[in-house]
Amino acid sequence: MGVSTSFPETRGNRENPSADKGVAVVTVDFPPVNALPVDGWFALADAVRAAGRDPGVRCVVLAAEGRGFNAGVDIKEIQARGQSALVGVNRGCFEAFAAVYECEVPVVAAVQGFCLGGGIGLVGNADVIVASEDATFGLPELDRGALGAATHLARLVPQHLMRALYYTSRTATAAELHAHGSVWRVVPRDELLSAALELAAEIAAKDGELIRLAKSAINGIDPVDVRRSYRFEQGFTFEANVSGVADRVRDTFGKEGAESG
Repeated sequence: MGVSTSFPETRGNRENPSADKGVAVVTVDFPPVNALPVDGWFALADAVRAAGRDPGVRCVVLAAEGRGFNAGVDIKEIQARGQSALVGVNRGCFEAFAAVYECEVPVVAAVQGFCLGGGIGLVGNADVIVASEDATFGLPELDRGALGAATHLARLVPQHLMRALYYTSRTATAAELHAHGSVWRVVPRDELLSAALELAAEIAAKDGELIRLAKSAINGIDPVDVRRSYRFEQGFTFEANVSGVADRVRDTFGKEGAESG
């Protein structure tokens, strides 16, 4: 349980895997649905940044154990701890999303099952997404008394579809995102990690210094400042909490069979 990092053998480092790791896999495991507590978001940020700083790593795979990739924040923690948890999770999500975006090497997200709320922030900041056939993506924020991550959903789907998904809290399938070009491959669930590792190995076969320059160059021409844009959204989440709107909505969460926390 928690966040772990491993270094699988890939085509890019088989001859001497101990000297040149090539690919790092950062895995999230917070049962039952990978709804991360405050500390979990910071741990994830630290793990991704550490993997990117490792001179032997040229690509990071972000993966998860369990039924789904990510169910967002742990709402029960916010309900129990109040504003201290809200501030903590806002900062934690901000750091985790930024860590993925700013990782010194490309990040491949391997997504299975549900990818909701904060999960959209993670994959929206990743460089490439590989998804299982059962993967679904969405922002149920309005049903949870929160706002945010529209910045990242807008990186996955066209503007008007983003708005429709956001206002309705509906989800999009991996196949639909593949049709929009934001998901690289859709594969059977039991092939997900191998497909992500195959792509990561292809990336990791490039020159390590050059791939880092490429990541910085691509981030530098991004038309949207994702950090500033997401931080702007977070201000409205805080406003909803201060006004009491968030509590009113959040108190109904889970009472109608909602799956994720």
